[in-house]
Amino acid sequence: MNPESISSILVKASKAFETAMRKLNPFVLSGIREELLVHLEPLTAARQFLLGADTNTMDKNVQSGLLRATDFLIHAIKSFGNEKDLEASFISALRAGRKYCRAQEVLFTLCESFPAINRHFLEVEVIIAPPGNNFQSNQTGIFHIGANHGLHARGGYSLYIPENYTPERAWPLIVALHGGYSHGKDFIWSWLREARSRGYILFAPTSTAMTWSITDVERDGKLIAGHLADVYSRVNVDRSRILLTGMSDGGTYALGLALSPDSIYRSIAAVACALPPVDFREARGKSICWIHGAQDWIFPAARTVYSCKELTQAGADIKLKIIPDLSHTYPREENDTILRWFGSANA
Repeated sequence: MNPESISSILVKASKAFETAMRKLNPFVLSGIREELLVHLEPLTAARQFLLGADTNTMDKNVQSGLLRATDFLIHAIKSFGNEKDLEASFISALRAGRKYCRAQEVLFTLCESFPAINRHFLEVEVIIAPPGNNFQSNQTGIFHIGANHGLHARGGYSLYIPENYTPERAWPLIVALHGGYSHGKDFIWSWLREARSRGYILFAPTSTAMTWSITDVERDGKLIAGHLADVYSRVNVDRSRILLTGMSDGGTYALGLALSPDSIYRSIAAVACALPPVDFREARGKSICWIHGAQDWIFPAARTVYSCKELTQAGADIKLKIIPDLSHTYPREENDTILRWFGSANA
């Protein structure tokens, strides 16, 4: 075993976990868990190798990074759906997802050292050279910004600036809103690969409470507006090409925010969510791409179909896609659908 083979083991386990989260459904957790458990043996072997590796032959920071990512993935897989009670098992799977995100955060810092890891954070047909000296500097990379930098702190934001960013041109922006009880530090990974591959700045704020202020849109709206002003001061954003998107409560809040008076958002991608109380007069001229699962047990698909009809009648341009095998989870593969739609809507 060597560092390159370990990087491949970590990428395979990461892809498997990403697939597991795409399949997430409380009624099939045991089967998903079994598929994940096959990755424990190679991860454990990699961990043993790293613990005994000669620091004279391996960069200490690389060794530490590989070990931390391995530990996060082992923890994520072991804790995924490991409770007897159905509800508790589902919650454990969601918590395991946060450990997976921490693993991705560590792996991303190793892109320069391992081609397999660099490829993991790119779309299939995209070729980008491993980042150079300015990667994760004060210029590009991922930044977590807020008064409190604790892992679970609320009200801050996470920001990704592409490694090839240059202020000489304006860049499109994705505003990605997490679901209830989640965090911008986690949801940013749902969009990082596409943002990096296609040249988007990625902004993932975190709600002040455990979910977005859906019944008082202005409260978190002021928070997001303040953060956006900070983002604008850091990078050159093309303000005519801003995509507002969100999952679950984040999607519901995105719709509420975009359909509020004087909203700056014209293009909204809502995923696995419900339409909140809105003034339908604000729908005219808005473009909305709505992705929903036919097996969503929290927000029935029939309700989404009806909401889209209401929005269409109110003057919104609606693209609705119902995915037959999707439950209440994030369909990562639909980011391509969303960005193609966004490109057409802003052509």
